[in-house]
Amino acid sequence: MRHEAPSKRLPPQDAGETDVVDLTDRSVSFVREAGVREGLLTLFLPGATGAITTIEFEPGCVRDLQAALERVAPREGHYDHNERWGDGNGFSHVRAALLGPSLTVPIAESRPLLGTWQRIVLVDLDNRPRERQVVVTATGVE
Repeated sequence: MRHEAPSKRLPPQDAGETDVVDLTDRSVSFVREAGVREGLLTLFLPGATGAITTIEFEPGCVRDLQAALERVAPREGHYDHNERWGDGNGFSHVRAALLGPSLTVPIAESRPLLGTWQRIVLVDLDNRPRERQVVVTATGVE
């Protein structure tokens, strides 16, 4: 039987400064509530200074990700965006573009199909806290 594509906005997250927020448990709950047994879970973060990805969510990996992003797009680097807008978050836009605003995960047996240590995370890359709402959608069969 085909299943409609339920969609939901996860509660707002106040983050910023390369905060990493674990969304896995809320994603698992959403799939269960949606009643999708086999299909796809998609998460999308509206906005140009945040990202959705997966990581082993432990302090060392989080610090490593933050350090890598600083090396690739340094906070104090030159960004034409800052000259135009004066908001100092050019680095945030570059980092977000590299990680991407969405993630799609297979659903198997009513659960997102993730590796043992793999967690779904929001990475807020802006230079100030933002209220983030993640849009989640599950498509598939019951």
